[in-house]
Amino acid sequence: MAFNDSRPQAERQRLRKLAQAALNADATVDQVNEILGGLGPTLIELDKTIGKLDAAIDELNPTLARFAETIDGVDRAVAGLAEITVRMERVVTRVEAIVGIAEAALRPISMIESAGRSITTRLGLS
Repeated sequence: MAFNDSRPQAERQRLRKLAQAALNADATVDQVNEILGGLGPTLIELDKTIGKLDAAIDELNPTLARFAETIDGVDRAVAGLAEITVRMERVVTRVEAIVGIAEAALRPISMIESAGRSITTRLGLS
């Protein structure tokens, strides 16, 4: 049974194209609805994850503040140690000078002692 349509061929083609476009649009709308339906739970989970991330960042802030305080304390300690090191270097310099003077002062005594041992050895007293 043939469909007898009195419309011109171009108009029938246009109607076919419009009907196909409507079917395609309907399929596209269904696909978009499916995607959006699946997107809802994903967005809910993403919201939960972002909430957890915010909480972690909130916990990180005090930790970073304590870390900064610790670094400041270390900086102060290093400055104190540098000052102590400078003082110790001055003390060592003074001690080295005193040792040098003592060595110079003891050289004559050392020479007398050495000469005395030499004489006692030659005299056979040792």
